[in-house]
Amino acid sequence: MANTFFEFKQFTVHQDKTAMKVCTDACIQGAFTASRMPAVPRVLDIGTGTGLLSLMLAQQSSAAIDAIELDEQAALQAAANFEASPWGDRLHVIREDVRAFSGEHYPFIISNPPFYEQDLKSPSHQRNAAMHAVSLGYEELLAAIKRLLSKDGSFSVLLPYDGFQRFNALAVSGGFVLRELLLVRQTPAHDYFRAVGIFGPAGTLNTTEISIYDAQRNYTPEFSALLQQYYLYL
Repeated sequence: MANTFFEFKQFTVHQDKTAMKVCTDACIQGAFTASRMPAVPRVLDIGTGTGLLSLMLAQQSSAAIDAIELDEQAALQAAANFEASPWGDRLHVIREDVRAFSGEHYPFIISNPPFYEQDLKSPSHQRNAAMHAVSLGYEELLAAIKRLLSKDGSFSVLLPYDGFQRFNALAVSGGFVLRELLLVRQTPAHDYFRAVGIFGPAGTLNTTEISIYDAQRNYTPEFSALLQQYYLYL
């Protein structure tokens, strides 16, 4: 049974009410994005779930963060996690479908969107909504980002490696430029399984690779350096 909470150095994520739990690849996205996000006054987190990404960005910035979440139980969980954190005064949950959300423009957006558009689904509808593009496809996510992003704003997404190729093509056709790309492997012997991309209106591409584990299944120095400010035992 999955733990009902995940404790970080500066905050705790309770996750008993949400279908998707804290996972390593989402932590990688949060840490990578926080290290490269410009100093902005406001951020939008699309599909916040437990609130993990908002909390990671809040730890490393002074931005006010709006976290939008469609699922009622996940929204309640994120709100409780925010309130219990040191940054509750600048973290705000919005329970709404991002496709109908009409907030002001944001200079930075982050999203860990639904995965696996064509893969087999779980018997759990709540997990399907979180893991599959059953409620928010890539085109719809990009449309929401384009509508809510400031003119010169940028955004971060985490996707499976194969799905990222399709998303990137859609983003480029929509006028965005991939500026930062992080390719993630389980170990140096594995193929890439996740990609984190930071897109903006212009810029040149900087590509980074990271393996989570070495051949002995210990965290690699690169992974430890990236997550050192968050993980309790690093």
